[in-house]
Amino acid sequence: MDDNKLDGNAAGGILQEIFPFEMTTVEGTCASCGSTYQVGALNVYISAIGTVIRCPSCDNVLIRIVKAKQRYWLDMQGVRALQIVAKP
Repeated sequence: MDDNKLDGNAAGGILQEIFPFEMTTVEGTCASCGSTYQVGALNVYISAIGTVIRCPSCDNVLIRIVKAKQRYWLDMQGVRALQIVAKP
């Protein structure tokens, strides 16, 4: 599985399709271990069936994204909190 591991910036494109702000700089807190990282520093696995974003500390799945037929499905159960800095 490590052969397919990318950094969080690889998920920037699909996240930009969903969220109206730069998601790679958003800080997410892992619901499993409590570590906090910018999305750009998380581990990302992209395949034909979707995108999986994991915590680099404990490998917990933070976010799953599937896009099909002009719809998105997001599972964010692994994220305790997202901190988004508003533009001034």
